[in-house]
Amino acid sequence: MDAPPSPPAAGPAPPKGGSAPPKTGAPPAKPQAAAPRPVPKGEVGKDFRHIVRLVNTDLDGRRTVEFALRRVKGIGARSARAIAQLAGVDPGKVIGYLPEEEVEKLRKAIESFERRVPPWMVNRRKDLNTGENRMMVGTDWVIMVREDIELMKRIRSYKGIRHDFGYKVRGQRTKSTGRKGAVVGVTRKKMLAKLKEAKAGEKPKAAAAPAAAAPAGEKK
Repeated sequence: MDAPPSPPAAGPAPPKGGSAPPKTGAPPAKPQAAAPRPVPKGEVGKDFRHIVRLVNTDLDGRRTVEFALRRVKGIGARSARAIAQLAGVDPGKVIGYLPEEEVEKLRKAIESFERRVPPWMVNRRKDLNTGENRMMVGTDWVIMVREDIELMKRIRSYKGIRHDFGYKVRGQRTKSTGRKGAVVGVTRKKMLAKLKEAKAGEKPKAAAAPAAAAPAGEKK
């Protein structure tokens, strides 16, 4: 009598739905590095600086280099990353933990930014006075914007006239936003309604005055 056949070797059960089991030879997925985060108030160390001074601006020491540099007038997201790369500083580092040498590298990178990047990366191309491509930061950026607005007002350009009257300049809607001042649509309607009520109250009083004077004349 022949022996009964041996049962098949137990293997991983196929998943529901009839799909093929996953390949065992595929490499495991690499864990992604956590994004840098600001330092909470209670997690500062011994060498931590709460305020870092750059370009006459106080930077929050709890922020990373990339985000802290954006507090400087004239520096945006792209230029902040470029400045960190030019200085050789990790943009994900917390700026409050940077030693003074790396802060000085950032300062020099900001000063030499316009000479080390393409012209399309600076924020002042073909300056009206010098014709050069310049990177304006800090108080220089504030003065530049103020002078440009004053120039537009003097030459009475469309944007200058809008600036002079305090209106929106860049084509925004003004029907429902930017409403300021005493005379606007809703306020004016309320004022006109009050004036009509006041005039309507004066008419009955004026009509009652002659009626009250007539009996006095009859007594005479």
